[in-house]
Amino acid sequence: MYSNKVVIVTGVSRGIGNAIARAYLEQGAAVVGFDLHNPSIPGMDFYCVDLGKPEMIEGAFDDMVHQYGTAHILVNNGAISQFHKPVFELSALEFSSVIDVNLNGSFNCARAFIKRHSDEGYGRIINIASTRWYQNEPGWEAYGASKGGLVSLTNTLAISLAETPITVNAISPGWIQTENYDDLTEQDHRQHPSGRVGKPRDIVNTCLFLTHEENDFINGANIVVDGGMTKKMIYL
Repeated sequence: MYSNKVVIVTGVSRGIGNAIARAYLEQGAAVVGFDLHNPSIPGMDFYCVDLGKPEMIEGAFDDMVHQYGTAHILVNNGAISQFHKPVFELSALEFSSVIDVNLNGSFNCARAFIKRHSDEGYGRIINIASTRWYQNEPGWEAYGASKGGLVSLTNTLAISLAETPITVNAISPGWIQTENYDDLTEQDHRQHPSGRVGKPRDIVNTCLFLTHEENDFINGANIVVDGGMTKKMIYL
């Protein structure tokens, strides 16, 4: 069903973004990946893009449009999370770096996508947020703020694009284990109401659902994919 679609996925070098790119390729789509590191996925076109640099995003989109004419789906997955540290140790530059990549990068990709989108009947933007946008642990101020901003950006873009065929939705993953799944403990799995820790495929399935051509009535939503963890009241 995606054989005539062009899909852009950011953050494809590993983890969730890598799984998303491979899934759309399996569905027959033309997939374009943005990242700093090339994962060498067979059949995927790759652009080395620093999401914190708008000029690199614009250049990649210009080249992509020259090759494909348009893009139908944008999955804003690329993000950095290395600056989780006590707030007293988090520098202004580190905070800004996370916002520049995770939030500004997603906005700049969305803006570039919208400017070059030419399909009059179909378009999808998916922003990969996080359950940390409203539920967190100490030391995640920068990442949590960036993902909260991404959910708010999703809300506004959905309204701003109401006169277009483009829908905009967010997915907020909980604990998604991207490697060494068999090393997880029974307690890791049991604490989830669904009985297991999440896998990248859980996010892939949600993306494929949201980008289905018939699912144009789901718009401005933030779908939480966390095995029920954020619904669990925990008393210590």
